[in-house]
Amino acid sequence: MILWRTHEGSTGRLIQLCVGYFFFYVVTGVTVKYFLGSKEAGLPGMTGPQFLVYSTVGGTALATGVVLVLRWFRLESVRPVRLGRWTVPGEVLYIVPSGICTAVIIPTTTLMYTLPISVMVAMTIMRGSVIVISRIVDAVQISQGLLDKEVYWEENVAVVFAVAAVAVNVMFVRGGGFDFVRSAAAMGILGSYVGAYSVRIYIMNFYKNTRGKGQKLNNRAFFGIEQIAAAVTLLVVGVVVFHAPRLFGWEGTVIDQYRGAILHPLPLWEWAILAGMAFGAVAFFSVFLFMFKGRTATFAGLVNRLTSLIAGTVATLVFFAAFGGKFPSVRSWIALAFILVAVAFLARSEKKRVLELHRTREIEAT
Repeated sequence: MILWRTHEGSTGRLIQLCVGYFFFYVVTGVTVKYFLGSKEAGLPGMTGPQFLVYSTVGGTALATGVVLVLRWFRLESVRPVRLGRWTVPGEVLYIVPSGICTAVIIPTTTLMYTLPISVMVAMTIMRGSVIVISRIVDAVQISQGLLDKEVYWEENVAVVFAVAAVAVNVMFVRGGGFDFVRSAAAMGILGSYVGAYSVRIYIMNFYKNTRGKGQKLNNRAFFGIEQIAAAVTLLVVGVVVFHAPRLFGWEGTVIDQYRGAILHPLPLWEWAILAGMAFGAVAFFSVFLFMFKGRTATFAGLVNRLTSLIAGTVATLVFFAAFGGKFPSVRSWIALAFILVAVAFLARSEKKRVLELHRTREIEAT
């Protein structure tokens, strides 16, 4: 990740995180397209639930493994609490729920791709919702007195262009006979995704904005505890779903494909797990961008989602060149133009924020 020496909260560190996030998101985008590609085109032809099993195992194993080996779960608390005989960081009481939300986000992201809408539409709906959520979280925490930073007008303009970018891919898609709004399954999946992300982004910024002067902002520990909670939740839910036909009488194509992927591993399942590790790597950069020091949720959310939007377009180009996939559509290039405009406004905002932080440090030093 570190290609040159930077310090926490600097523009250089922000760029490093964006580069890492971009690279692994491109790898993730290409591998998802590859494993879900049709068998007629000579590709594996996995379904969403089947690939979800293998990619989740790979991603969770990588992220949790790094956390446990490097002991990132150690957190210096500002609010220790007693739980029976043990004293634990009080922050754990809300970081664990954030991890549970993460466990909801991981499968609902893939399940969105199983709906009878294009992958591009699914991705843009999810990205657009996170951008809006980030702006709402700032508004809420400013009103609560938790955030003492102003959301610059440049950030608000960037939100408008970012939403316009994602709207392009939704508004100009030819109809396919699927009524997204009237589908209980589609709205349930999207509602779970949006609800989980809303709680998670609020918690991330609550942790960031409630650290007092001189108190360490340990994003690694936050990620570590959150990841362990997510892994445990995914394991428990995965076991329950696997036994759901016997326990609850649940049936359906999704459950059958999920169980089948475990009972009868598909060809290239090992490579699908390896591909999932790229998504696990994405998780590190994603969290560190969302929680970037000294920035608003609006800014951090925009940087995170815009980077993934650009990476999505690049992944489409790579897949086109390597596997004969579809070339990015005209609407994708129009959306990219809106994204670049949003990035330009974010760059202006970043310059202002750096000056603001520099002035604040000078005042505190005197």
